[in-house]
Amino acid sequence: MSSNKRLLVTGGAGFIGSNFVRYVLTTRPNVSIVNLDLLTYAGNLRNLDGVEEQFGDRYRFVKGDIGDAALVTKLVSECDAIVHFAAESHVDRSILDASAFIETNVRGTYVLLGAALAAGGRRFIHVSTDEVYGSLADSDPAFTEETPLQANSPYSASKAASDLMVRAFVHTHGLDAVITRCSNNYGPYQFPEKLIPLMITNAVENKPLPVYGTGKNVRDWIFVTDHCAGVLKALEGGKKGEVYNFGGESERKNIDVVRAILAAMGKPDSLIRYVEDRKGHDWRYAIDCARARRELGWMPSVTFEKGIEKTVKWYLENRSWWTA
Repeated sequence: MSSNKRLLVTGGAGFIGSNFVRYVLTTRPNVSIVNLDLLTYAGNLRNLDGVEEQFGDRYRFVKGDIGDAALVTKLVSECDAIVHFAAESHVDRSILDASAFIETNVRGTYVLLGAALAAGGRRFIHVSTDEVYGSLADSDPAFTEETPLQANSPYSASKAASDLMVRAFVHTHGLDAVITRCSNNYGPYQFPEKLIPLMITNAVENKPLPVYGTGKNVRDWIFVTDHCAGVLKALEGGKKGEVYNFGGESERKNIDVVRAILAAMGKPDSLIRYVEDRKGHDWRYAIDCARARRELGWMPSVTFEKGIEKTVKWYLENRSWWTA
């Protein structure tokens, strides 16, 4: 990245976005960030406590909607590149009502792409998910960037649609865009509706830990700062029109994740409660990171065991964050 690079980060008050803001400002002293976030239930300015004081005029927050074309056009014109995290992302919510997912994930991405093009072709990093690839059987090889898109939930369908819109702007308009897809993230500042923070916060209060179905569904887990490092690598060195997968190379059954959390907290397995399975629950996700290793020089650095230890410690030390 050239010196004094100005980034527009969408969804920078969310879980992954806020970790990315902190990571970039800390590791790239010549980079400044404008953070555009609507502050829905999952966006929280407390995720960025101390950032303005620490980094001064290198950081600016703007409350707004990525679907607001006038605002987005203005902000994009003032920046050199866009890193697009903003999204509705919870599968359960998409099953109940997918309308917000279509509005934010599809239309919002379209508005951003149009603004990037209108500004003369700003570099555009679109942060997506491995869920667009669908589900794997136990014996299937891991997802690669060539795996066909087979989204199974309204959430993943909306992300797949946004991915295809990005691809279309690359091929039709020549936009300098890159797509990243990652496995399940975990770490500090994650909203407690997701599996790992929900299990930790329930266990703190000795509440039941709800586990879908048999608990044998498999996910690949990546510590959030490893994902942030990958997105930054894609911004700095990713090829126009390319897709890069990022995973933690840490496949675990959900029930084993829950048991690992309980063990780390010194809590009994008797807190586990099996509940009715999620509709259309994908069986397994796994990521092949070979392209990111080869082309970007990226690899995960935090083991699952160390990541869980760090995450549990953060939630225990920041109870006021998740009880507010």
